[in-house]
Amino acid sequence: MNIPRRIWLTGASSGIGAELAEQLLKRGHHLALSARRSGPLAELQRRFPEQVLLAPGDLVDAEQVAAIAERIQRHWGALDSAILNAGTCEYLEAGHFDAALVERVVRANLLAPAYCIEAALPLLRQGEQPHLVGVVSAVTHFALPRAEAYGASKAGLRYLLESLRLDLAHEGIDITLVSPGFVDTPLTQGNDFPMPMRWPVDRAARHIVQRLPRRPLEIAFPGPFIFALRLLARLPARLRLALGRRLARNGAHS
Repeated sequence: MNIPRRIWLTGASSGIGAELAEQLLKRGHHLALSARRSGPLAELQRRFPEQVLLAPGDLVDAEQVAAIAERIQRHWGALDSAILNAGTCEYLEAGHFDAALVERVVRANLLAPAYCIEAALPLLRQGEQPHLVGVVSAVTHFALPRAEAYGASKAGLRYLLESLRLDLAHEGIDITLVSPGFVDTPLTQGNDFPMPMRWPVDRAARHIVQRLPRRPLEIAFPGPFIFALRLLARLPARLRLALGRRLARNGAHS
């Protein structure tokens, strides 16, 4: 039987976050739900009134993140888990390099989680068996065309969490990275390229939820896709470049 935990989940209005919320609530956990769109969060609160704490806000705004943490502090006094799932993806066209696009993606995928970590750590230190979870990406294993901004932001988040894991180990705060491949979400439905081994969102969320209690260092899926990317990453640099150029060239003609 699961012991209910106090969990802050970001990006809970759609995609993996919405499905994670659904599955965690059905397991009896208490969730503080954050997203910019409050409508889907309110619907979850209507269905699980005793378990949901509404905590909407724009996570790229440090003041709003601090206000969310204060709300959690007032209601619960502590956190047992923080699942930093919120993020975005925009693809870069090198022919018209857009630094503002890079800034937007880095703010959403790296700076916003950093604001959330700053806000969550004091609450986690007061919680039971504290657990920090960050959603990164399988793309950080192997550079892909047009993914400059997304990949850089997620690689930065991976390094931030892996380094933080070392510094928090003596406090007993566990850190798990979630590294998905392609998942069928509103974000990926806009992609204009093939997405091999794409998982439905309910399967992805179930895979994550089932493994979180073990507190693994990383939850990466689907296994064959992750294995292939890691294998490609071990190729000599010239071979990786040749393969990447081929992918880019195919993308240009798709």
